[in-house]
Amino acid sequence: MFAYIIKRILAGVVVIVLVSMAVFALFWYGPSSPARPICLQETGNRCTAERLANYEEQLGYNNSIVSEYGTYVKGVFVGREIQIGNTTIDCTAPCLGISQRTRGLVWDELIERLPATISLAAGGAALYLLLGVPIGVAAARRRGTTADKVLVSSFLFVSSVPYYLFALLAWLYFTLIWDVPILGSSGYTPLLENPGKWFTGLLLPWLCLGIFGCTQYTRYTRGAMVETLSEDYIRTAKAKGLSANTVVYKHGLRSALVPVVTIFGIDLGVLLAGTLFTERIFEIQGIGLWGLRAVYQLDLPVVSATALFGAIIMVISNLLVDIVYSALDPRVRLS
Repeated sequence: MFAYIIKRILAGVVVIVLVSMAVFALFWYGPSSPARPICLQETGNRCTAERLANYEEQLGYNNSIVSEYGTYVKGVFVGREIQIGNTTIDCTAPCLGISQRTRGLVWDELIERLPATISLAAGGAALYLLLGVPIGVAAARRRGTTADKVLVSSFLFVSSVPYYLFALLAWLYFTLIWDVPILGSSGYTPLLENPGKWFTGLLLPWLCLGIFGCTQYTRYTRGAMVETLSEDYIRTAKAKGLSANTVVYKHGLRSALVPVVTIFGIDLGVLLAGTLFTERIFEIQGIGLWGLRAVYQLDLPVVSATALFGAIIMVISNLLVDIVYSALDPRVRLS
């Protein structure tokens, strides 16, 4: 197991390095100069070719891409100094660059928005499992009945609606039209600052993520449970006189959760990397909304930081999923 984890970590590091190189090259060879947004901002939209060349020289964009990528990687580990105009900014490690719009350290801005994204992702992911898995198990135990057909049909209808429309309608009705007290206030408040406001501000986004996302977990859990309950060892457990709950939850659900864990690991990584629609609709100042605004504003250091952060989260989540496999299903061999 230890050797497998080390191999996966090394493979994950290779993936992260390749992502950072791809993002760096994408900006370097983009249709316009990476220094243009700074030039336009500093000169009041009077960015001449001469001024643009000066900013390219200050920021190192006239050097080779290999040299500048090496400087970027070095800054991540030991920090570096970045000069913009007449200002020299000390970017301490881990240095992911300076925001071209706010002139703040990208790492500091990422850490500032991380709690909001973690709070949103944790609540949504918890509801994925707390709603989807029990309903899927209940549907599998009542396979072919009216209740099963109603559950599957209703969840299929919900999942066919685009999520952004689902969340937007929820915000419109619960916040503006009906003004439900516990759901009417959206936005992120730090947990330690005001726990009550933190909960009420995230409750509606949590419910939108949970209700919409649990539909696929219900389908996956139901399908896996139907297949598992028809296995020989389940029939043997029933023949030994074990109770129905013991057969279903102790023996059946453990094996049925393996495909569910796969989807959950990917979804959790996506949530932590930033939920664009949810953060934008409910004005939650998280990483997703931060990265979305950076794309609109052509803030390249912020965009590259969010891409790198997303790659790291996905690598970690996939590693954890593979480790959990061995605990859920002894047939899985990590060798």
